Amino acid sequence: MDFQLSEEEEAFRKEVVSFLDEHLPEGTERTPEFQAKWTKAIRERRWVGFSWPQEVGGGGGGIMEQVILKDEMAKRKAPALGSCFMGLAWVGPSIIQYGTEEQKQKYIPDILDGKYQWCTGYSEPDSGSDLASLKCKCERDGDEYVVNGQKIWTSIAMWSKMMILLVRTETEVESKHDGITCLLVEMDTPGIEVRPIKNMSGGAMFAEVFFDNVRVPVENRLGDEGQGWQVTISALASERSSIAEVHGLIRKIEEVKELARNTIRGGRAMSEDPGIRRRIAQAETKIEAMRLNGMRFLTKQLKGEPLGSETSINKLHRADLEIGLGELALEILGSSSTLMGGDDAVDGGAWAKYSLNWPEVVIGGGTPNIQRNIIAERILGLPKD
Repeated sequence: MDFQLSEEEEAFRKEVVSFLDEHLPEGTERTPEFQAKWTKAIRERRWVGFSWPQEVGGGGGGIMEQVILKDEMAKRKAPALGSCFMGLAWVGPSIIQYGTEEQKQKYIPDILDGKYQWCTGYSEPDSGSDLASLKCKCERDGDEYVVNGQKIWTSIAMWSKMMILLVRTETEVESKHDGITCLLVEMDTPGIEVRPIKNMSGGAMFAEVFFDNVRVPVENRLGDEGQGWQVTISALASERSSIAEVHGLIRKIEEVKELARNTIRGGRAMSEDPGIRRRIAQAETKIEAMRLNGMRFLTKQLKGEPLGSETSINKLHRADLEIGLGELALEILGSSSTLMGGDDAVDGGAWAKYSLNWPEVVIGGGTPNIQRNIIAERILGLPKD
């Protein structure tokens, strides 16, 4: 890949930098007033939904410009481009590709404006990361579908207004990937019960969701009946270079280095400890390897080539790094790492919470063992597990 930007790409990078200079000066406090102005400004620029078609309200931008935008935003620690994470990540792209005109008009503007949150009803008990083995039952009754079953590990279900839900509408199928249908479900529909799942730090990001004769209008079906698997797979392919995740890890390793510089033990900064320095260097090396791998994926996307199982490599790298950086921060802090509140807790105990919350990042999208199986079977050609 040519790492040099073209004249047009360099001009866009300067445009982004100029925007950030104007709207995100150094030391800007993230007050509600600032967030409101920021959201208005990036919406006017059509940077929310940057790569979405302009006819639905997106920016119509290309993959490379999107990477430049995210790169410059990450360098300045800018707020996220939009507040509806799942809506922007895969619900919106799914609706754009498979939705009816009524669905596009009803949901896309609200996703771009971040009016409410979406959750994802994919994972089920006893299925692990084998999404296609889902059993949540759905039968058609006139102009409605009737849903019965359970989902689990559903992120932010407690605070979401809508769910993109995968259900099984047919059981007698040749492949388990067939007979799956995608529905757009309002979370206040009678028969839906949400039970938060507490994590190790005492918070709750995940939930169990139960469906008891939940009636969903047929007009809320996304795509054709039985097309749910294709809807899901195509949506997840919208941005798979993993460059955005790399930016997050670069910020995190910089925070770890600052923590090491500011933590004094035995009369010297932990950043001078040879063991700590070696582990920081190892983490930075892994992040750089992940970045270059992401650039390889990006090159394929720019050439119009499909991405396959190789993206599991960076997913696995990210899992190892998220856990490793948390463990490294706790080692730097030493005995004070256990404090999660009060004046003595460094950064308010943020590092302890970060270390305890790793399952949310590591499990989401497929566990490390699932990624290892994908790499072993589909890339290395080893026998199936």
